Amino acid sequence: MASENVYVEHCKGVNGLDKVILREIRGCSAEVYLDGGQVTSWKNEFREQLLFLSSKATFKPPNAIRGGIQICFPQFGTIDSLEQHGFARNRLWSVDPDPPPFPANTSHRAFVDLILRHSEEEVKIWPHRYECRLRIALGPGGDLMLTSRIRNTNTDGKSFTFTFAYHTYFSVTDISEVRVEGLETLDYLDNLKNRERFTEQGDALTFESEEADFCVEKGWTSRCCRVEPLG
Repeated sequence: MASENVYVEHCKGVNGLDKVILREIRGCSAEVYLDGGQVTSWKNEFREQLLFLSSKATFKPPNAIRGGIQICFPQFGTIDSLEQHGFARNRLWSVDPDPPPFPANTSHRAFVDLILRHSEEEVKIWPHRYECRLRIALGPGGDLMLTSRIRNTNTDGKSFTFTFAYHTYFSVTDISEVRVEGLETLDYLDNLKNRERFTEQGDALTFESEEADFCVEKGWTSRCCRVEPLG
């Protein structure tokens, strides 16, 4: 039987930052930096890169890594008083030594559990205490699964509200071939037109240029899409 380190490797990445590499025997892989708790690479069994990482990514904490899958917490976007997309993507996460039980899947051997807790400096700008746990798992077929759990650890028992998102940058070869389905009849805010509200009429959204930035709203959830040129 293969040992665990075949599937999970703890090592150093760009600028000496700590990262974890997940591998499966068919050749697929994922790389996770503890800075930001961020997936920066996801490759299929043909070693094709599925995520976009900007050439402008600096890997200099506390700046967020531009690309991959950013963890947005406790705020997504700029709808509240905090910095854009919150502070979780700028913080150093830790490997969770004692994670709670997650839904069992015995076929997943390549995974890592991360944890982020409040800091006293953060409490000054967002007066709440929390634990944010994140499991990143790579399935035998190359599927990448992120599971998050957020726990309120306020000592006064007060509740808090937050927004959360996996801000994913996909690598796309030809934007004209991309279709986004399931948004028909939903309202969206176009950030390139001063957040003017529109209603999507088509059964699939397509892109005619390399720039789009909008947020689709539905009830208490929102789905955002942004298309940028490579760089």
